Amino acid sequence: MAELNSNHKKQFLVLMILFAGLILFLAGLFFYVRYKSTHISTDDAFIKGDIHTVAPRVIGTVQKIYVTDNQYVKKGDLLVEIDPEMYKEKLNAARAELDTQRSQLKSMEASLVTTQKRLIELRSAVEVARANYELNLARFRKAETDFRRAERLFQEAVISRDKYEKIKTGYDVIRAQLTEADKRIDQASTAVDSQKAVINQVRNSIAAQRQIIKKWKAQLALARLTLSYTRTYASTDGYITRKSVEAGNQVRAGQPLMAVVPLNDTYVIANYKETKLENIRPGQRVKIKVDAYSGKVFWGKVDSIMAGTGAVFSLFPPENATGNYVKVVKRIPVKIVFEKGTDPEHVLRIGMSVVPTVFVK
Repeated sequence: MAELNSNHKKQFLVLMILFAGLILFLAGLFFYVRYKSTHISTDDAFIKGDIHTVAPRVIGTVQKIYVTDNQYVKKGDLLVEIDPEMYKEKLNAARAELDTQRSQLKSMEASLVTTQKRLIELRSAVEVARANYELNLARFRKAETDFRRAERLFQEAVISRDKYEKIKTGYDVIRAQLTEADKRIDQASTAVDSQKAVINQVRNSIAAQRQIIKKWKAQLALARLTLSYTRTYASTDGYITRKSVEAGNQVRAGQPLMAVVPLNDTYVIANYKETKLENIRPGQRVKIKVDAYSGKVFWGKVDSIMAGTGAVFSLFPPENATGNYVKVVKRIPVKIVFEKGTDPEHVLRIGMSVVPTVFVK
């Protein structure tokens, strides 16, 4: 009897253990399912960031490099200098040509002043010629009156032929002087018109010269700007990476020499399966574990969801109209930004693998 009771107790104990185990299993399963429904994670995620490629804007020989790989630089720091001698020569040539053109402009302006003064003199000559013409016209009118009267008197035999011839000769002389005075007016007026044409020509030459000077000013500014391009500066704060140039190398415009990587604006691109995106929204908090720092947790938030799958924007997007279609779950990139202060020492590096977990509820 005692042995039977002992067996019953053992069976009851086993049942209790099994029941307790079932309860624990169900509880664990409940919390696991609940966790999975409120926390969405993926291991297809990497740290990204802006990479600022450093490239020269002119061709030439690298004269000096001021940085080394992995060196921290600030915006505006000098990175690379190309031999500037060729560009200095172009600058000096442009400056000399501009000075020459300016000197020519001054000569033209001085010539304009001279021609304008000459025009004033010619206009005065016209006025003098007109005054002389008026004087001769008055004398001619008087002489003509005297001649007509003498002609009548001679016909009436009142005066002698000698006196008549004398009066006629005086009249002819004054008439010739009047004609000459009229010609002088025409000549002076023609000279004025010619001088005006000369002035217009000089003015046109000055206008053209000013355009030439404007062009050479632009050439000088371009030469000065091009010379400044022989010195390449950092466009942002960051670390030097992928340095591929040494002093003495021949480089061309646009050739990548190195890169500057700022680590204060890194972010995560997590490629979530499309079946997991239903509850992911911008603004949700994210716990981020980095493979390189197993004991450290970083925090961020969902910034945005890409407007298409990663495959759509690949070099060769999939073509599903061939008849050999196999359905594969697509992945859509989700951008996650780090919270401020979560990486004060900037230990995160671009390309590191991470596991982000989005808190969806």
